[in-house]
Amino acid sequence: MMKISKIEYYLPQQVLTNEDLEKQFPEWSSERIQEKVGISQRHISSDSETVLDMAVQSSEKIFENYDRNKVDFILFCTQSPEYFLPTTACILQDRLGLRKNIGAIDFNLGCSGFVYGLAFAKGLIAAGIAKSILLVTSETYTKHIHPDDKGNRSIFGDASASAIIEKAEGNDYQFCLGTDGSGAENLMVKKGAFKKDFELNSEHEFGPENIYMNGPEIFNFTIENIPGLVKETLEVNGMTMDDIDHFVFHQANSFMLNYLRKKTKIPAEKFYIDMEKTGNTVSATIPIALKNMMDKGMLKEGDKVLMAGFGVGYSWGATIMEI
Repeated sequence: MMKISKIEYYLPQQVLTNEDLEKQFPEWSSERIQEKVGISQRHISSDSETVLDMAVQSSEKIFENYDRNKVDFILFCTQSPEYFLPTTACILQDRLGLRKNIGAIDFNLGCSGFVYGLAFAKGLIAAGIAKSILLVTSETYTKHIHPDDKGNRSIFGDASASAIIEKAEGNDYQFCLGTDGSGAENLMVKKGAFKKDFELNSEHEFGPENIYMNGPEIFNFTIENIPGLVKETLEVNGMTMDDIDHFVFHQANSFMLNYLRKKTKIPAEKFYIDMEKTGNTVSATIPIALKNMMDKGMLKEGDKVLMAGFGVGYSWGATIMEI
């Protein structure tokens, strides 16, 4: 078994409030935005601030109370890397002053990234490759959003979360992972890598360098797949809904989460929603939620938490962790 020993996160200083959006889009009231997505503000990285800068900030918080020399592997999840090459995780090793005899890799995933990172960490620990893993999820989606895209601007925020994953005694919980690349074009930035065909869907309002999200299709994908993911995760671990103390899903938006909760029949008191002050921070939403739960005293030793991430790819994953 493994455990999450530490979690810290960093939010950029710049804040975009619903009132700010209302000034630019007067047809949208701040109350309407709050009601629709459950978000009142989101943090926006500055023009010169990158996922690496944010990762340094969240990781240094970890090392205020954890010996950095224990870390023997870095897993860095981002879809906004510092460069095509070299790997951002390698630069992070140097920026943090970590040992040189450690592993470091990037992996490109969005909203399922934290759960996948835990799966990778489990494999590294089980294989005896690593004992203390720094798992970082850092994202700057807002840099891809067109200034006139009021829908995506109301949802996404930037953030970095860092966690220490270590071996622990106890139950060995299993993962359920899924992929459906046929939905790739429903959440995509077409320009930026080496694909030269930038033909866009007809409903795309902005340029190929901007995020395109087909909201209805993303919603349909989530509703079709995530209830089954929860059921499968419980079954593969020999558990029932009653055995789980808390359910922490990717914080996409409150409407989607409440719909999912009702569809999966999860009791409201077990279902944590926490995105009002941060928005959808992609791969960082789950660790941010867990950290906030810890700080509020909501998690006690022995609690079992079912985590589920889902989104761009399409990609999804879930597992159970014991506090």
